[in-house]
Amino acid sequence: MTKISTELNRRQFLRQVGFSVGAGLLATQSITRALAANTIVQNSGTKLTKDDLPVAVMDKNTAAQTLLSDGSETQQANSKCITASIETRLFASSNVGGSDERNELALERLACAGFKVENPAVTKRQYLRFAGTDSQRASDLQNIATGAIKAPKLLLGVRGGYGAMRLLPMVDWATLGRIMKERGTILAGFSDVTAIQGALLAKGGMSSLAAPMLYSEFGKIKPDEVSCRQFVEALTNPNLTINIADASLTSPNLPSILANSEPKTLTGTIWGGNLSVISALAGSEYLPRIAGGIVFLEDVGEQAYRIERMLYDLYLAGVFKGQQAIVFGALSGSGEDSYDKRYDVATVIRQLHKLTGLPIYSGMRFGHIGQKHSFPLGARCQLSANTAGGYQLAFSDYPTIKADAISVEGLWQ
Repeated sequence: MTKISTELNRRQFLRQVGFSVGAGLLATQSITRALAANTIVQNSGTKLTKDDLPVAVMDKNTAAQTLLSDGSETQQANSKCITASIETRLFASSNVGGSDERNELALERLACAGFKVENPAVTKRQYLRFAGTDSQRASDLQNIATGAIKAPKLLLGVRGGYGAMRLLPMVDWATLGRIMKERGTILAGFSDVTAIQGALLAKGGMSSLAAPMLYSEFGKIKPDEVSCRQFVEALTNPNLTINIADASLTSPNLPSILANSEPKTLTGTIWGGNLSVISALAGSEYLPRIAGGIVFLEDVGEQAYRIERMLYDLYLAGVFKGQQAIVFGALSGSGEDSYDKRYDVATVIRQLHKLTGLPIYSGMRFGHIGQKHSFPLGARCQLSANTAGGYQLAFSDYPTIKADAISVEGLWQ
């Protein structure tokens, strides 16, 4: 989505419809949503990315009239907001956000939900395709390691894409992990942020949260309510459980559990993330080496043979040795093999099962999809089959936030 190209900026629009600039957080949110919707109409030829969610739109005048008619929308929305008290900092390790309005809307939603973002200016940085120079992006984390900045309760990623791997040698992960443990800091993100999460666990021994990010989810015109609720559930529940019924998100041609014998209850540290990033870390000091671990993998937009090639990278590097199981999330947008349509994701995963002998659990509801479950990486996980043919993941030993400090509805206002 491109930046709004009209001469009417956000501040001017507030004046035009009769609001002062300080009229209130929720009024601003409604205006921003209208402007964002109008942007899609004006730029209908723009190709949407996976960060964008097409929805029905209305023009800005209709939005303003709805907002001003009797004040009911503002009153209703205000009831969802609470005082922002959760110390939150952003880290922008990868791509720059494509829309200032989208970032602003996401920041407003976070404030409404109770997250006090201390460094919103991070969203304004840009260098080439990145959200700032390598030094700037590394400083989001390194300044916490050095003590120059106090560790917050939540470190939230801005966006994925590419660029996080460039930062890995520039951060003192061991010290950062120690400080985060002392503070109970939660680092949240996914996709390219997998590189940050892998380094934090490998060298700092610290867990993180596989979760939606600022621009990618909370800045959408219409954020996914299920993903928002599951984000807050993972932030606040010290005994998170996730139940998976079938393998369809990975492949409809697979069983939920692929095993050589009756699956047993397994307990170990769950780790991993985006397959492309994890495979790129193979052989480096930034890939976690977890004895008796449970490996989680997801990806988007990769053909079956490319998925297999990355899995072979990990297999040949010995990454699956000593692991108890592999859990696959969504392998979305994989498409057909350009050489042979019969060669699909199910074929790839069955080959991996044959190679490793490990039980493989498919269909975990996480990845580049809507309605995803956030969950801790680097935490203790109990993996067990259920009587209905699915399975459950139960997590423990990870930091959380008090539930009464968050108003979940604020994340999609």
